[in-house]
Amino acid sequence: MRVLFTASGNKQSLSPIILNQANSILEFDSKIKIDYFLFKGKGFWGYVKNIYPLRNHLKKNKYDIIHSHYSLSAFATSLAKAQPLIVSLMGSDVKSNSFMKYVIYLFSYFFNWRFIILKSADMKKNFNFAKISIIPNGVNIDIYTPNDKIKCQEFLNWDKAKKHILFPSNPKRVEKNFRMASDALKLMKSENIEVHFLDQIPQIDVPIWMNGSDVILLTSFWEGSPNVIKEAMACNIPIVTTNVGDVSWVIANTKGCFICGFDPMDVKLKLDEALVFSQKIGRTNGRQRIIELGLDSGSVARRIVQIYEKIS
Repeated sequence: MRVLFTASGNKQSLSPIILNQANSILEFDSKIKIDYFLFKGKGFWGYVKNIYPLRNHLKKNKYDIIHSHYSLSAFATSLAKAQPLIVSLMGSDVKSNSFMKYVIYLFSYFFNWRFIILKSADMKKNFNFAKISIIPNGVNIDIYTPNDKIKCQEFLNWDKAKKHILFPSNPKRVEKNFRMASDALKLMKSENIEVHFLDQIPQIDVPIWMNGSDVILLTSFWEGSPNVIKEAMACNIPIVTTNVGDVSWVIANTKGCFICGFDPMDVKLKLDEALVFSQKIGRTNGRQRIIELGLDSGSVARRIVQIYEKIS
């Protein structure tokens, strides 16, 4: 089976989340071959300029499945007359702009999208399609694995006398809501806390940053199925997060993981609890929860391949 992945290539390479999914599919079924067509160019017109090159690529190459990631990639892929088309939508496709939902409806109908993959049940509330599967992005549990906190802090040259909170994003991204996190941290009034940002960190180093942290703090306004929460769970790191996407389902009753409201004081109180847990208990049992839910990359790959087999 030959599969073509279409996605944005504006960051010079494929998104690590999409690449991880492709690699897990290849590991699951060695008979599948995956090629990539990356859209390069800024904004809407950047995608438009790629339509004819993609159409020419499809004329020269025969694929059993075209799998498009994110809505803008799916729109351009549709206009290139790609079939049969499967579309994976992320949280940003349906949460950031309500108008986008209606555009997705139109494209899915007129261009006969064969299947839509959503990342959480929360996202499904926005759609009423018949051919939808909820398949969160998986976590490579061979990469995201518990490691010694002190050794990771030494590698990162972090002060071992301090408590380390990891904000897993660029704080300038409005939807990540760092302002609330900052307000909560001010309420803590502690010089013994250091905050780090998971921004432009090489993917290979991310597990080290996680394992060196006492707590992962996510304060987003919205998410689809945040991979960083699943990755932190796989590393058994305590978590404080707003109730976005599927985090309440992923975390469930995992001790050391806390869901906070959109109030700085509540964030502060949950951080206090998480830091106490980190100091007294150390690590959570989140990894076992990830395995039980079938959110490891291999299990997710199996579900995606099953869709491929139905469509092709």
